[in-house]
Amino acid sequence: MSKISAHLPSSITPFSVISQIARRIRIIPLVVLLISTVPAWFLMEAIAPEVVRAYTARVDLAIDRLPDEDYETVLRRAEAAARASAQRSFDQDILVTDVSIIVSVQKDGAIAPVLALDVSRPQWRSRPDAQIWATYFKTARSLLFFENNSNTVSAASGVSTKK
Repeated sequence: MSKISAHLPSSITPFSVISQIARRIRIIPLVVLLISTVPAWFLMEAIAPEVVRAYTARVDLAIDRLPDEDYETVLRRAEAAARASAQRSFDQDILVTDVSIIVSVQKDGAIAPVLALDVSRPQWRSRPDAQIWATYFKTARSLLFFENNSNTVSAASGVSTKK
């Protein structure tokens, strides 16, 4: 004799219970994953903190020679401009560790660098003086057509005049 029986879904464990268990099984790893990321991030920052990105500020300045201005006066103005620029560079950005400034002078269409200021923040903090840290270019005087001596000889008259 054969027995025919109908397989009813209600005779099996209800699906709602299984789906609730499955949902909890999926939520638990997700919660563990989310909770463990924050301590892992703190641990990584404690072991290997982010590198500070310090850099050198580079500034190029150009100043014009004023009428009847001699080379020494131009040089003092260049030092003052370099000093102000270095101070401004250190004040504006706390990540700047070094400053490199080149000051050029323009005179009658000629332009030449007269000084370079290279200084670190600790050096500048100890002695904020451009004359100490500056490198002067010796050829700038002749490139800008300034006279080296105070006496110029007139070729036409042969008379020496004081400048």
